[in-house]
Amino acid sequence: MTSLPFEIAHIGVPPIKCQGIKTKLVSFLCRSIRWTPTGEARWIEPFLGSGVVALNVAPQRALLCDTNKHIIGFYQAVQLGDISRTTTRDFLECEGKKLAVGGADYYYEVRARFNRLGSPFDFLFLNRSCFNGVMRFNSKGHFNVPFGHKPERFTKAYITKIVNQIGWVARQMQDKDWEFRVAPWQEAFRSVSPADFVYLDPPYIGRHTDYYNAWDEMEAEALARATKALPCGYALSMWLENRHRKNEHVGKCWGDTEMRVCGHFYHVGSTEGLRNAMDEALLIKPGFATIDPGKQHTRKIPAPDAQLALLPELQAMDTAS
Repeated sequence: MTSLPFEIAHIGVPPIKCQGIKTKLVSFLCRSIRWTPTGEARWIEPFLGSGVVALNVAPQRALLCDTNKHIIGFYQAVQLGDISRTTTRDFLECEGKKLAVGGADYYYEVRARFNRLGSPFDFLFLNRSCFNGVMRFNSKGHFNVPFGHKPERFTKAYITKIVNQIGWVARQMQDKDWEFRVAPWQEAFRSVSPADFVYLDPPYIGRHTDYYNAWDEMEAEALARATKALPCGYALSMWLENRHRKNEHVGKCWGDTEMRVCGHFYHVGSTEGLRNAMDEALLIKPGFATIDPGKQHTRKIPAPDAQLALLPELQAMDTAS
């Protein structure tokens, strides 16, 4: 079984993109957590997102949840073999040719089809051809990101890249006992046992990450209380600060955890101005943290201010149509 910490020789990249993807932080995370699974222990993620952390940690047993049914459905399809290297190549070659001819009109045709039928293949197509890799749904649960203005997006090389990512995901899942479940975090917490480890990557406070659910300070505080009551180890990723401001929620709700800090850059966003350098905090239950002095540092958790404001760039994201 996978034990942490460990060094990752090569970070695998999943085929699904989304805001806040942790690809650049996986090595940092795997060096910072100490967990030795025993018996029926599981790696549990209540906020799966792109799946990049679970796929790189590759535990033998896992419960992987998200409220976004399309993310869960996509990985279930890979797990079942419905989405494979062959089926993905065939689909993207066919749809890519249609996109090259039809451009934006065809993109919106696929988007409408996906919003009617919810095909995981269409989900992948839209995710890789939409505007700047943004994943966003409206209040009706419909994918509403505009076209990425690249009719020739699905070149032979690009399709091969995606196909290889699908193959990697399938290999990481092979012979593993992983359950993918559409569920809120509260449901994921109900079956936690002392031997498990829970990794959390919740939405930013006040932000609709995919418009399936609002995520506000009250919800974030409830998550903090419930997490600290868990009988097992846990770690939570949370933005700490950028050039605009600091995250006061960290000091308010997570001051009794061990914090490791890693700087990185967000590459996914609706405009170049929204892709900024960010200090990311990894908040770990005492007794489950380890330190690699050459790659990370510990920082005192900031004291909370009177009010927690939303990052300016996230305000711009959420008011976009």
